[in-house]
Amino acid sequence: MQLYHDSYSSVCRFPGGAAPCLSYVTLRLRGSAQVRSAFVRFYDGSEKWLPMEKEGEGWFFARVKMPDVPILCWYDFRAEDQDGNLLGYGCPDDGMGGEGCESVSPRAWQITVYDPAYETPIWLRHGIMYQVFPDRFARSDFPHPRREECFYHEKWNDTPILMPEGGDENCARDFFGGDLKGIEEKLPYLRDLGVTVLYLNPIFQARSNHRYDTADYMQIDSHLGSNEDFASLCKAADALGIRIMLDGVFSHTGEDSIYFNRFGRYPTVGACQSTKSPYYPWYQFTHYPDRYACWWGIHTLPAMNKNNESYREFILGNEGVARTWLKRGASGWRLDVADELPLRFLRTLRASVKKENPDAAVLGEVWEDASHKVAYGEMRCYCQGDTLDSVMNYPLRDAALDFLTGRINAPGLRRLIMSQRENYPAPFLYSLMNLAGSHDRPRAINVLSGRTWEELPPAQRGKMRLTEADYQLGRQRYLLLIKLLCALPGIPCIYYGDERGLQGGSDPYCRGTFPWEGGDLALEDNIRVLLWQRRSSIALQTGTLQVEAPDDDTLLITREISGGQDVFGHPAKNEKITIEIRR
Repeated sequence: MQLYHDSYSSVCRFPGGAAPCLSYVTLRLRGSAQVRSAFVRFYDGSEKWLPMEKEGEGWFFARVKMPDVPILCWYDFRAEDQDGNLLGYGCPDDGMGGEGCESVSPRAWQITVYDPAYETPIWLRHGIMYQVFPDRFARSDFPHPRREECFYHEKWNDTPILMPEGGDENCARDFFGGDLKGIEEKLPYLRDLGVTVLYLNPIFQARSNHRYDTADYMQIDSHLGSNEDFASLCKAADALGIRIMLDGVFSHTGEDSIYFNRFGRYPTVGACQSTKSPYYPWYQFTHYPDRYACWWGIHTLPAMNKNNESYREFILGNEGVARTWLKRGASGWRLDVADELPLRFLRTLRASVKKENPDAAVLGEVWEDASHKVAYGEMRCYCQGDTLDSVMNYPLRDAALDFLTGRINAPGLRRLIMSQRENYPAPFLYSLMNLAGSHDRPRAINVLSGRTWEELPPAQRGKMRLTEADYQLGRQRYLLLIKLLCALPGIPCIYYGDERGLQGGSDPYCRGTFPWEGGDLALEDNIRVLLWQRRSSIALQTGTLQVEAPDDDTLLITREISGGQDVFGHPAKNEKITIEIRR
């Protein structure tokens, strides 16, 4: 007896996708003539076997009420033939939804049940994001004063180095002198490019050039300027219609910080100096003072005790870090390693941010499907309305790069896009940070050209440059990648310099300086056109989504506004756009 159910199809599952609490979802199963009866096995914390009614020739249906609280629900089917034999039918083994398969022990499809009051900032859905690594974007002046143990590049177009002694370990203490005033001076460039959201990698006092080793959460790093410079940047950006998003690193600090103070550089009594320090309970020592929990085993990054109430108050309280920088002009936070922060911490942080500014955004760094991420032995859902506004969309980035470089076909890319549409509530889906490049990976043009030089020792990668043929291949594919990101729900994000063809392998070479005196200006013009096309079309921003893959090399994305409103019920002019991505 043959069975059929496709969770992507509105005939089989209506309405499709995630479901609000207490809503109803109709599930349909088609069976051959031998099928006598069918059941839905539905799990919402407890298992239920729901009989399906016959509907027309060969179809069975059940109307299922969703729970009254946000939760992940699961379902599959059992069908019985005329002789009483049972057959199971469930989701494909990859767990990404779509058309099912027969199985003795079927895998279940997912329904994400979310808070119907879930809202995310409208400006995310309609915006264009630009990511800046602050030391490398623009400098208004050379750093002064200089710090010990640091190397300062006199020439802006130098190659980043493995600092300073060479070898394979990078302590990231070479500086080019990019600063907040330099960023402020380049705001007109960003506005003309189409940017509406400027995401800054960490800007707080720290020892390294990447500043993920925070030394003082309340002070701008002196290399970048001052707290007053930050206020000036926010004011100037706001005048040009650009919001500032900060990078929040709350899972760990630096060892060289006012909180840990391993080297005694700060006037505070740090956790490493005395068990009576007010900061001592913030950390987790196994042998005082030289052994302690640290981020991924890196001793320079002591891990925080996120359940300590004093630390929580410092970050999340009314006068805490999260709210303070909103008061100073920021419009939201991107949370570093959000999946390593307890759900309780994240929920309190989002509530605190929204209390300060309901229109502020909270995006998380989550590298997998954020509706069912497994972390520390626990399945976590970040998209039910109480934890995050959205996440960095690494799964889409990886699938898009794989498609454009021939590692997967168009149906494979379509499958990832459809799975996200199915698992994520619309407020979350349309707020995804759809990135092409980042500070954590080789430059996009290198990846797309197939030349990242990972086979070479790290110290040698900085000397490598793409051949003209390789560059042109990467360039062509990069334009297709940005075209794809502009066609999908979520906020497209440009990593600084990618629009001018900046090259580089993995860290630190993906963190080169912006080529203000050169670069591929024709590529920049093409990117600008794509970004402004996105900005000028409400259908591309908040229209419905349909994706087809007519062959292995072609993806057709259709975005539509019909009935005079977008997917959120906001008034909009009717519009239909189909975009072809052909590799």
